[in-house]
Amino acid sequence: MSGPVPGTPSLLRAINDRAALRALLERGSLTRPELGALTGLSKPTASQLLSRLQEAGLVVLDGIREGLPGRTAEVYRINPAAAYVGALDVAPDRIEARVADITGTVVGSYTLPTPRRPGGELVDRLGAALAGANPPDKLRRVVIGVQAAIDPATGRLGYAAAKDVPGWQIDDLVPTLSAGLGVAVDVENNVNLVALAEQAHGAARGHSDFVLLWADEGIGSAIVFGGRMHRGATGGAGEVGYMPTPGAPTAREAGRYANHGYQALTGGPAVLRLLRSYGVHGTDFRQAIAKAVRVAEGSGHKADDAKAGLRDIAARLAVGLAAITSVIDPGLIVLTGGVVLSGGEPLRELVEHELHALTIPRPAVRLSSVEGNPVLAGALDLALDTVRDEVFSSTVPS
Repeated sequence: MSGPVPGTPSLLRAINDRAALRALLERGSLTRPELGALTGLSKPTASQLLSRLQEAGLVVLDGIREGLPGRTAEVYRINPAAAYVGALDVAPDRIEARVADITGTVVGSYTLPTPRRPGGELVDRLGAALAGANPPDKLRRVVIGVQAAIDPATGRLGYAAAKDVPGWQIDDLVPTLSAGLGVAVDVENNVNLVALAEQAHGAARGHSDFVLLWADEGIGSAIVFGGRMHRGATGGAGEVGYMPTPGAPTAREAGRYANHGYQALTGGPAVLRLLRSYGVHGTDFRQAIAKAVRVAEGSGHKADDAKAGLRDIAARLAVGLAAITSVIDPGLIVLTGGVVLSGGEPLRELVEHELHALTIPRPAVRLSSVEGNPVLAGALDLALDTVRDEVFSSTVPS
């Protein structure tokens, strides 16, 4: 279907409708005079616009506001039920689902545990997770975060061993999932989604060029240039876990998707082993790092050992970040994931110090500030951006 012809009344109506819907989305409930003032529309034009949006099911009345004596004004708001979107965060042991209405309000969530070797079809598992979130109506789009990346040339999932993403080795993955789930689907790398969430709500807000490093069980990064995600020719931009790093085995010795490179030095298991060598123990790497930070606040040889262990972790992280900085020259680096968040501000400060000792550029280094599950937050943002563009462009017939 073709859109409105440039310069015609249809185009002007479409532009006005989008401006009004954006104002309602950002400001919440508004009266007609308030909407007119924000958009610069006359009273008759604003009235016609609101009638058109009500008829399209995009705007609903939200009560009456009392004004001057004897004067009242009808209040309007976006109709939350105009569209619903879904987000999925797929990890080896579970699938987390979240559903939101077009305003971004979360209306359902669910976590589906999945065994290491899941049975059944992939579409069935994804569908079960979405169904568990109890969507109020048919979803318009679903964004799925995975610990891998889609190769745009082949349409297949790459940058992950088949054993780590069982069931995902499908030709034409996105069209296949869309058909199976009965809804438009996007599949995105989970760390890229975290970066989108940080850009919209967190430490990277207001920054159009930044790098996000995810340091957890594994290592990954996301690169944003000019406000847009950089994915690379094969979708693998930011897959720095495999980056050759001094002191770590390479793919030549370990195998293509084995534990090598940057990840072999800075991933959760490596950090846990490192801290144990300094006498700091924990049931997992998060607990060990948090313990090291606490012990380092004291005095004595145990505190000295804990400080040395944290400096060693920071130095390892900084080596990889220095390589990224030398190529990308970002103005900001955002740190997130269990390794750095467990270390908090003390570890962030050490990483920044070590990085600045290695590089000529000195980018700011910040900790993530997105609460909750940042993969789901980014997936919802991506789904909402797409659906709002579609819905807000549908008010004027062509």
